[in-house]
Amino acid sequence: MARRSDVLDLAVLGLLHDSPLHGYELRKRLATVLGPFRALSYGTLYPCLKHLSDQGWITESASEQAATGRRARIVYELTAAGKEHFDDLVDESGPASWEDESFGVRLAFFARTPSEVRLRILEGRRSRLEERLDAVSASVARGRERADRYTLELQQHGLESVQREVRWLNELISHERNTPPSPSAPSPTEAL
Repeated sequence: MARRSDVLDLAVLGLLHDSPLHGYELRKRLATVLGPFRALSYGTLYPCLKHLSDQGWITESASEQAATGRRARIVYELTAAGKEHFDDLVDESGPASWEDESFGVRLAFFARTPSEVRLRILEGRRSRLEERLDAVSASVARGRERADRYTLELQQHGLESVQREVRWLNELISHERNTPPSPSAPSPTEAL
């Protein structure tokens, strides 16, 4: 999973894994999974849905028309091949899975991710952030005498944000190592 479209594929397949959805509802749920600061247009969603359909991972069907005579909505549903592809995607644990672009989406589907894969992703994310922490710390130290107050505040904020995420990841890793896997863990999207 290296490209943004791969992350979107994972998110769509993961949401359709729970139940069939029409485009509007799928877009709303994707906004929750992808985060409030990632606007997802229909111009991005529908080409993704077409791609997934062309691959045979989802099917589309018209829902029953409402009594109001409005046009029927297209409902998207995961196929058996789509379920297998989703399982393959959640089993991936390479560097792309812990990058900023995909980590949050991967985390949203951790309930369906094998424990050893979750642990590799969390440890990879922590390692990446520790590298970032070293770089930001060095930058703050070098720029302290040249930067104005607001730039220093921004750098300090970034440093504290990364430190906070590393602490959070340490807690998740500790919990992951100390908790036996649960086969009946609830889906992260059941609460949506």
